[in-house]
Amino acid sequence: MESVAAQLRLRLLESITDVSAADWDALAGPEAPPFVRHAWLAAMEESGSATRETGWEPQHLTLWRGGELVAASPAYRKHHSMGEYVYDFSWAGAAERMGVAYYPKLVVGAPLSPATSPRFLVAPGEKDVRAVRLALLQAAVDSAKETGCSSVHVLYPLEEEADLLEEQGLARRITLQFHWKNPGYPDYDAYLARFDAKRRAQLKRERAAAATQGITVRTVRGEELGLEHARRAYGFYEATCESRGPWGQVQLTEDFFVRAFRALPGQVELVQAERAGKVIAGAFNLVTPERLYGRYWGCFEEHPFLHFHVCLYHSVDECIQAGRRVFEPGAGGEHKISRGFEPTAVHSAHLIFNRTLDRAVRDFLRREHEHLRPAVAQAEQLSGLKPWPLPGR
Repeated sequence: MESVAAQLRLRLLESITDVSAADWDALAGPEAPPFVRHAWLAAMEESGSATRETGWEPQHLTLWRGGELVAASPAYRKHHSMGEYVYDFSWAGAAERMGVAYYPKLVVGAPLSPATSPRFLVAPGEKDVRAVRLALLQAAVDSAKETGCSSVHVLYPLEEEADLLEEQGLARRITLQFHWKNPGYPDYDAYLARFDAKRRAQLKRERAAAATQGITVRTVRGEELGLEHARRAYGFYEATCESRGPWGQVQLTEDFFVRAFRALPGQVELVQAERAGKVIAGAFNLVTPERLYGRYWGCFEEHPFLHFHVCLYHSVDECIQAGRRVFEPGAGGEHKISRGFEPTAVHSAHLIFNRTLDRAVRDFLRREHEHLRPAVAQAEQLSGLKPWPLPGR
């Protein structure tokens, strides 16, 4: 009997638009996070944000059975390590000292989108999903070698995908993000009740500061969103990048925001802070029925606690009202711990073709992993969250 892999034909795409949105999104499924959808990837590429010129050279992996698209992975030949948020700059430095070319490398994932999403998209109804995923992995390895890449890096896969990749010999990396999780709060006060009196007073004071500053915060969504909101979101993003010096490189174009707002009207939201009739700050978010994803924030005026209100408290309240289970505010940000955001493992998997460098990276990851459990314990202690449900509830 012919194997699953033998039935499939590999086709590498130099642009996501080389396949129809309907075919790609049929693999992703209706519940997929926006970062793996055709419209998001197309906005990245067609806006000039993720192109060969910016170091993101599209090389999407697609598997076909006759004329039918059976499976796919978003993938890019990378010529730097910016915009990934799974930091391997030290690996690149080690490669340079060894005289090994680290770039280009093949990244399986979505540009500038540090959120867990399916990386091996398989058509509904496929009988042997595991075999098809393995065929995609083999295609990634083969195409990386054939196109002169040093390595394969699968960033932010699902945990079950990471399990499979580790089983196949890739080096697994586990890092932490801080996610707010909703165990079933009936209202915002129930969320506050999980903190001790001192911390609860702090959170109330920080959120209430906006009113004393004459600032109102609201979310713009749906039909109300227009071109001015897309341009405003870019302005917030640009302002934040410019405030961060060399590490705040502007990687997204204004056209990306315009395209994303137009293509994903049901999943894009903009939190706006207004003062004296003027928008002074905001956050560009994306939503699904189950999750809120915080992406880019920025401000044109500095006010105490404004960032916490716009990026955290306001959206936590709205998640409770909407019944969303998880709020992922993005990479980094230890300040989130004391505001009820819990340490959450995110995954990546790595295969470096130079054996000496691969061994060195695996040694590094073993040492890194040893520090993970103490870091989680420390974060949980700092959060101070009382167990849910609280007594009497």
